[in-house]
Amino acid sequence: MSSTQFALKDKIAVVTGASRGIGAAIAKRLAAEGAVVVCTARTVDDGGEIPGSLSRTVQLIGKMGGQALAVPCDVIDAASRAAMVQQVIARFGRVDILVNNAAGGAFETIDKITHKSFQWQFEINVFGPLELCQLVLPGMRERGWGRIVNISSAQAKIPEGPPFLPNDRYYGPMVYGMTKVALNRFTAGLAAECEGSGIAVNGVAPVSAVYTEGVAYKLKDHAVRSDPLWQEEPVESMAEAALALCLVDPEKMSGKSVYSGDFLAEINQPVHTLDGRALWTPEA
Repeated sequence: MSSTQFALKDKIAVVTGASRGIGAAIAKRLAAEGAVVVCTARTVDDGGEIPGSLSRTVQLIGKMGGQALAVPCDVIDAASRAAMVQQVIARFGRVDILVNNAAGGAFETIDKITHKSFQWQFEINVFGPLELCQLVLPGMRERGWGRIVNISSAQAKIPEGPPFLPNDRYYGPMVYGMTKVALNRFTAGLAAECEGSGIAVNGVAPVSAVYTEGVAYKLKDHAVRSDPLWQEEPVESMAEAALALCLVDPEKMSGKSVYSGDFLAEINQPVHTLDGRALWTPEA
């Protein structure tokens, strides 16, 4: 276990997209530090096309001695967002931590992008997180404590060229990248509005691809991992960085969008598995 053991004892954390991948890893990491974690996503039970479910995440947290609750939520749906937050507040009285992890992207080149696809990506990646913040911020302000962590992406980097990378030329991450640029700007803007309130708002993106169940499903017909330029980082590094952002002093760090590995190296924080083993250190 890390040196921050139980640093989040009794905090109520909501993690969206917690049925698998980065969201599930973050939920487990926060629970390991004592938070009561509300895991939200659309997939409640196992049996779907993509492995992973809220039931599985909550079960794993329970096995490791943590506390978690599954609450279904479709982040793209306004009524579902509101119902989820209302249920959490009715059960626990508050939300101390919000991790906006749920996201979606349709990687399409300009000739294939439709208005519907454009709207969907901005709804789930930008307006969904924004409205969830609107729903939890009044309580955070009233209590004078809150942490919001927005999960961004390396696709927010502006492509440079010519020559441009093949990923930008052929795979169509343009609109998805636009949404993550918008999310980063929202992170900075919200932090400015929350200054002095005891609330920290930050974002984190992986330094390289995180090979989650969802990524594996999308890439099942592609030989991307055999590309010599392909790089991966363990999902635990994103979880460790998200945890660290839940522990920052808002007077010293808010409004930042960081990259997981760079940030962990900067604060000299190793990455741990849930059983306490060091997975890798910033120097590695």
